[in-house]
Amino acid sequence: MGAEPDECVPERPVRRRRVDWREWAPLTLLTLAVLVGVGLWLGGLRPAAQLVWAAVTLVALVPAAWATLRQLWRRQFGVDVIAVLALVGTLLVREYLAGAVIAVMVGTGQALEGYAERRASRDLRALLERAPRQARRRTPGGGIEVVPLDRVAVGDRLVVGPGDVVPVDGTVEEAATLDESVVTGESRLVTRAAGERVASGVVNAGAGFGLRAAKNAAESTYAGIVRLAEEATAHRAPMVRLADRYAAAFVPFTLVLAGVAWLLSGEFLRAVAVLVVATPCPLLLATPIAIVSGLSRVARRGVLVREGGSLELLGRARTLLMDKTGTLTAGRPVASETVVAPGGDRDEVLRLAASVEQLSPHVLATALVRQARERGLRLTEPTDVTEEPGRGVTGRVDGRLVRVGQLEGEPPEWAHRLRERAELTGRSSVWVSDDVGPLGAILLEDPVRPDARRTVRRLREAGLQRLIMVTGDRPRTAQEVARTVGVDDVIAQCSPQAKIDRVRDESRRAITVMVGDGVNDAPALAQAHVGVAMGATGATASADVADAVLTVDRLDRLADAVEIARYARRIAVQSAVVGMALAVVAMVFAAIGRLPPVAGAFLQEGIDVLVILNALRALRGGLRRRDVAPRTRELIDRYAGEHAGVRDVLARLRDTADLVATRPDAPDCVPALREVHRRLADEVLPHEAAEGRRLYPALAGPLGSDEATATMSREHVEISRLVDRIGGHLAQQADGRLRPDDVPDLLSALYGLDAVLRLHLAKEEEDFFSLDPADGPPR
Repeated sequence: MGAEPDECVPERPVRRRRVDWREWAPLTLLTLAVLVGVGLWLGGLRPAAQLVWAAVTLVALVPAAWATLRQLWRRQFGVDVIAVLALVGTLLVREYLAGAVIAVMVGTGQALEGYAERRASRDLRALLERAPRQARRRTPGGGIEVVPLDRVAVGDRLVVGPGDVVPVDGTVEEAATLDESVVTGESRLVTRAAGERVASGVVNAGAGFGLRAAKNAAESTYAGIVRLAEEATAHRAPMVRLADRYAAAFVPFTLVLAGVAWLLSGEFLRAVAVLVVATPCPLLLATPIAIVSGLSRVARRGVLVREGGSLELLGRARTLLMDKTGTLTAGRPVASETVVAPGGDRDEVLRLAASVEQLSPHVLATALVRQARERGLRLTEPTDVTEEPGRGVTGRVDGRLVRVGQLEGEPPEWAHRLRERAELTGRSSVWVSDDVGPLGAILLEDPVRPDARRTVRRLREAGLQRLIMVTGDRPRTAQEVARTVGVDDVIAQCSPQAKIDRVRDESRRAITVMVGDGVNDAPALAQAHVGVAMGATGATASADVADAVLTVDRLDRLADAVEIARYARRIAVQSAVVGMALAVVAMVFAAIGRLPPVAGAFLQEGIDVLVILNALRALRGGLRRRDVAPRTRELIDRYAGEHAGVRDVLARLRDTADLVATRPDAPDCVPALREVHRRLADEVLPHEAAEGRRLYPALAGPLGSDEATATMSREHVEISRLVDRIGGHLAQQADGRLRPDDVPDLLSALYGLDAVLRLHLAKEEEDFFSLDPADGPPR
C-alpha cells in the first residue's frame, strides 16, 4: 500500500477568455456613423447625412445578404431574411435613415448573439495528451528500452513504472495495484494478480510491474475511448437559435402582408414600411440578452456554460444521467471506520497504520494519514519500511513490526466476519497486523456527497423528470448510492460504450443532460444534448468536450444552473412573443399607410427598448434556493466542524455496544460504558442543544419556515432521552458489573442511540450543511 502527501490537489484553473474588442468594432462603427449622420443633418448638411446613412445601410446589407444566401443554400430558413429585405427596401425607396437604424439593430443582435454563443475550443487535446506515446519494453538481453507506442506488438514484455499509465491492454506478470477509474469509473483501487488482464489507460497506483501486451496500441481500450469521443463530437448536430423557430410562421406572414399592402395600395413604400417594422429585433435582441444574462448568472454560481444554445437546451432538459464516482460521491476514498480485534484499541491501530503509511506512495494511504491527523493522533516516523507489490507495506513503529495491507493466513473468526461485512457494504478493507496476527482493519469508502440528495430533489423541482445514475461500479455499491440520493434508475458496471449507447437512447426520447468527471465520461458527455463536467476535480478531457463545466466542486450548482436556464429561457420567449405581438400591430398600421418607414423604424426601436428591459429581468430571480446570510454560514461552518468529534464519540459508542453484546461480564465493560456516557453528556448533548438554540432558528429563512427543523428538534429530544436511559442503567451498577436482566434494555438504548444519532448527523449534513455556498463540499 502507499500514500500521497496529505495535501489537497490544487484545482485546475479555468482558462477565461479575454474580451476581444475587435468583435464589437463593427457595431461600434455603425453606431458612430449613424450619429455622425444625425450631426450632419442637424448642421444643415442633409445630402451628406443621407449619404452616410445609405453607406451604413449598404455596409450592413452586404454581409447580411451573404449570410442569408448561404443559409438558403444549406436549406436553412431564418428570420434574418426579413432584415435583408427591409434593408434592400429602404435603399430602393431612399429611406436611408430607416435603413441605418435597422443596420444598427441587426448589428446589435449579431454582436450579442455572437457573444452568447462564442465557445471555448472543444478539441480533445487533454485526452490526447494523456494518452501514452511510449512504452518501456524488455530486451532479449535483460535490459529495458523505451520505444514508440506504435512499435509495441502483441506478446511484447513491458514494464509499467509507479504512476505510469498502462500503455496497451495486456496481462500482468506479477501482482499490481491499479486505479481503473479512467476506464471503468470504479472508485476503489483494485489488485490484479499475476495472469490477470488489465486495460490500457488505467494507472499504476503501486510499485512497478511487468506486463505482457495482449493488443497493440490501436486496438487497446484507451484508444477506443479517444475514438468514441471524437466520433460523438463530430456527429453532434448544430444548435438552432431560438429566434429561427419562429421563422416558419412569421416570415411568410410578413411577406404576405407586405405584398397585400403593396398590391391593394399600389405604393411600394407601404410594403417597405411593413418590412421595417417587421424586422425581428425583439428576437435578434431580446433573446440573446436574456440568454447572455443567464450565462452571466450561472458563471457567478460556478457553472461555465460555453454557449447560449447549450443554456437554452439546459432550460428544456427533461432527462439527466449522472456518473457516480466524483459526481454523486466524493471521488476519493476516506477512512469510514476502524474495527479492532476483541480488546484492542482503535486509536492505536489507526496510529500504527498511518505511521507506516506516511512514506508510502499509495493513494489509499492518504485517507489513513488524513484520518489519523484529524483525530489528533501522534504519528511516529517508521523505520525499515519495505513494500511488497499487491500485498502491502511493512515497517517498524516504536520498535514494533507493523504490516498494513492484505490479510495473510487463515483469519480468526472476528476477522472473517469483518471481511464478509466489508464485502456486503461495498467497502475496502486495509488490515493492520503485527507479529502475532491481525490487530484490526480500517474500512475505506467513497462517501456520497453531502449535497447530493438535496441536489437531486432540487433538480426534480426544476423540471427534470428522469434521473439516471450510470457507473462502472459493482451493482451492490451502485444500488446503495442510488437509494441514498433518490435517483429513478441505476446502471452498474457500465463501460464507456454502454454509457454512449444509453445517452443516445435517452436523447431520442427527450432533451438529455449528462454529468461526469472522468476521462471515461468524455464520449458520453459529447453525445448528450448538454454535457456537464465536474471541472474542479474531473479530467481535463471531460471538461474539453462538455458544454458546461462546474468550476467548483459542488453538484448543487448544477441545480442552480438548471433553474437559471429555465428562467432565462422563459424570459427570452416572453420577450420575443410580446415584442413580436407589438410588431404585428405596427405592421398592420404600416400596411394601411398610417406608419411611414422612418417612424416605423423608431417605433421598432421603442419596442426593442421595452423587450430589452424585460429581457434584463433574467439577471435576477428564478432561483428557488434562498441566500444564506453570512452569520448563518458561520454557524453552519462551526457546527459542521464539530461533527468530526461527534462521530468519534459515535465510534466509541458502537464499540461499547459491541462489547456489552459479546462480553457483558468483562471487567472493562462498565468502565467503557461510563466513559462513553461521559462523552455523550459532555460533548454530544451540548452540541445538539447549541444547534437547537442557535443554528436551527437561523436556518428558518433559507429553509422557508421554522417547521423545516421541527423533526430535527424532535430527534434532539430522543437523543437526550436515550443518553439519560444509559445513565440510568449505570446508576444502578453499584458493584461495577452489569446485571444479566439489564443487558437487553441497555443494548436497545446503545444501538438505538447509535442509529438515531447517525441518521441525525446525516440529515443535518444533507439538508442543512449543504446550504453553505462555499466552493468546496461542506466539512
